[in-house]
Amino acid sequence: MESSLREHREHEGLSQGGLAEAVGVTRQTINAIERERYDPSLELALKLANHFDCPVEELFWLEG
Repeated sequence: MESSLREHREHEGLSQGGLAEAVGVTRQTINAIERERYDPSLELALKLANHFDCPVEELFWLEG
């Protein structure tokens, strides 16, 4: 799964730790998602989309 999470996070001037705290996960989880080493759960994907006030599809999409 590909992601634009890093771009959204940096656009808001957030650190990985700041975003992690805002959505209730660890900084390592945010790092793993940004490096495409971990696919977030549906719940986490929805929390991230809600945080950035955008559709989930703007943050995550299937490779290809």
